[in-house]
Amino acid sequence: MRRALFPLAAAAAVAVIGALVLATPEASAAVGGVTGYATQNGGTTGGAGGQTVRATTGTAIHAALCGRASSSTPIVIQVEGTINHGNTTKVSGASCNTAAGVIELKQISNVTIVGVGNGAVFDQVGIHIREASNIIIQNVTVQNVKKSGSPTSNGGDAIGMESDVRNVWVDHVNLLASGGEDAGFDGLFDMKDNTQYVTLSYSTLRNSGRGGLIGSSESDRSNGFVTFHHNLYENIDSRTPLLRGGIAHMYNNYYVSLNESGINSRAGARARVDNNYFKNSKDVLGTFYTSEAGTWQVSGNIFDNVTWSAPGDDTNPAGPNVTSNTTVSIPYAFTLDGASCVPSVVAATAGANRGLQVSNGSCSPTNPPSGNPTSGPTTPPPTSNPTTPPSGTNLSIGAGSDGSSKASGTSYGNVRDGDMATYWSPAGATGSISIKWGSATSVSRINIREASGAVGSIGSWRVLNGDTGAVLASGSRAGVITFTRTSAKKITLDITSSSGTPRVAEFETYAS
Repeated sequence: MRRALFPLAAAAAVAVIGALVLATPEASAAVGGVTGYATQNGGTTGGAGGQTVRATTGTAIHAALCGRASSSTPIVIQVEGTINHGNTTKVSGASCNTAAGVIELKQISNVTIVGVGNGAVFDQVGIHIREASNIIIQNVTVQNVKKSGSPTSNGGDAIGMESDVRNVWVDHVNLLASGGEDAGFDGLFDMKDNTQYVTLSYSTLRNSGRGGLIGSSESDRSNGFVTFHHNLYENIDSRTPLLRGGIAHMYNNYYVSLNESGINSRAGARARVDNNYFKNSKDVLGTFYTSEAGTWQVSGNIFDNVTWSAPGDDTNPAGPNVTSNTTVSIPYAFTLDGASCVPSVVAATAGANRGLQVSNGSCSPTNPPSGNPTSGPTTPPPTSNPTTPPSGTNLSIGAGSDGSSKASGTSYGNVRDGDMATYWSPAGATGSISIKWGSATSVSRINIREASGAVGSIGSWRVLNGDTGAVLASGSRAGVITFTRTSAKKITLDITSSSGTPRVAEFETYAS
């Protein structure tokens, strides 16, 4: 194994680019017990037992990997803040193989990346896992990663795995896009070229043409042993996932607004589908877009307003009379929630910056278990931001406002009328709202005030310069948000996760 020393000069350089070595060498920041197929093949422990490093830039993440004694030395990288192209550069070293504009986990092992503090957002920067093993990614948001247009990263995949990858656990993350392939995006969670023993749990996948694939072509059948549980798939066109060959287990997921197709088992694949809830969707299970069929074993699922296509040469939907056509033996223990409570338990547990709660099998969220190989000092759930309003004039009064699609009966203007009884809500669980002026206005602080009955609903968010799209701040929970004084005609709050439909009563802006 290649080894490299990490001298004091290198340590000083890491500090400059946003990494801090913490005085807890035996700590692991991953919380809760690994589940599903990631427990097999020797298990998944990530960086447990290794040094803990805090990083606030993508370059610092790469530097932490390159600063290890070897490419397999365990490490926990705690990430806080926004990781973007401007702060993600290539770092060289004997224990790493990195690249600019992407988080490159290549030819390495025994790594945990976990969001802490006010949250970690990988904005237009994907996470690429290649020729790697024993990786944990937890409590982060990865959003708007493009394969075309500008900037591009990771082939357009939010998280992508390829080339002999083993034992990956991705837990409590938000994976988001803003459209399909025509808009420059690809998959949210892709596996190909011999990727095995993967679990995706308690995560949200939203607003994408493609949820993810297992196998890049009909001949790429070396992938499999993948578990998906307690995830939310919302407003996805297809691939939830697309499975070519291999075995996948989907249980207790909530699928809503799958626009073209859902679980696509094809090319000899076998899918076990237990106690999921499918709502307002089309062709949620079957073999689609190929004559090379796959199979499925089904039990306990709920199909709520699901429509089905007629069978054809390249279309073999499982419904409307959904029955099993194979059997799939699962080698690990798991406890099923009843399908009827899946929407509520997923809403309470899935996603980043939600406190890392899990289900106990009785439809009740609970704190994650302790005393397992990946447990260590837990990162407490984020607390609400201060609610005492800043001093000075609320610049939103008399300004304009706009945003993404709004819920029925709400108005953009309600966030700037000084009335806590009126509010704006997005059409779904995420969306954006802006305050705008006729000329550039200096702002350094905002106060997001939620309406009565919805306090605590807002999860993760970004504050954007509406003129340039630059991220001014990111974090979680409503309240007072401070950032570097910025002169702009428009300031935008982009809500990227929530525990229900947000209600923003007031979006106050202040110069100081």
